[in-house]
Amino acid sequence: MHKSGFVNIIGSPNVGKSTLMNKLVGEKLSIITSKAQTTRHRIMGIVNGEDFQIVYSDTPGIVDPAYKLHESMLNYVYNALQDADVLLVVVEIGEKGFKNPELVKRINEASLPTLVLVNKIDLSSQEELEEKVEFWNKEFPQAEILPISALHSLNVDLVLKKITELLPESPPYFPKDQLTDKPMRFFISEIIREKLLLHYKKEIPYAAEVVVESYKEEKDIVRTRAEIYVERDSQKGILIGKGGKALKQVGIDARKDIETFVGKQVFLDLYVKVDKNWRSNANKLKRFGYIQ
Repeated sequence: MHKSGFVNIIGSPNVGKSTLMNKLVGEKLSIITSKAQTTRHRIMGIVNGEDFQIVYSDTPGIVDPAYKLHESMLNYVYNALQDADVLLVVVEIGEKGFKNPELVKRINEASLPTLVLVNKIDLSSQEELEEKVEFWNKEFPQAEILPISALHSLNVDLVLKKITELLPESPPYFPKDQLTDKPMRFFISEIIREKLLLHYKKEIPYAAEVVVESYKEEKDIVRTRAEIYVERDSQKGILIGKGGKALKQVGIDARKDIETFVGKQVFLDLYVKVDKNWRSNANKLKRFGYIQ
């Protein structure tokens, strides 16, 4: 008997969805920073066993849309309810409920096998944990509630065990040696975007989009060129920094992680361009891959 299925991960920003996804997959596929809204796309990670294949899907955090970009991100979440075989709802110990009541309604009406994972329990007391388990039981009466700490791998093995129990019988959907559905260029752009989130404050990283314009793999080196788009000239100036120093540091840090990811020496060329109001322009969002 072989089991296969799509396991979709949803939750509010910064609750640990990407950390959990990376732990379950065993590879760093999703951006992890302390800032909210770091995941913009729906990212798949594939885990294979002898008698199972799990296709995990990390989705953007649930936000109130302020730009067309946010609307697209929310659509990824709603779509995740439609094609899931198992749904993982990640909440953190201090969370007081979803701000989006429509999503709670949709989850309960979907009647999917659902695990509500109360994350970051290492930051709580036993009394608080018991209160939160009771609260989420009332929010999602059909779900099973599991306390976890994704960062410290606490109960992550239990999550995997529960998932494999819930998977339907099916042949694999992807080749057994495939790790993800995304191309290499996507992960390079995500690594660069992660460095923007780490190096810059306020609006800069949220107004930035990274596009890998060229990727050439040679015998001993990978040569790649990426363009960073921002919305205003002032943002471009801040991003580049005095004498190009700020952008150079982003390039140094990104190159190190890209080299680890591809397993080769990397030559990385970075450029900054202004594309006004791209987050609110449907045509530009389509070009950047947010709208199909």
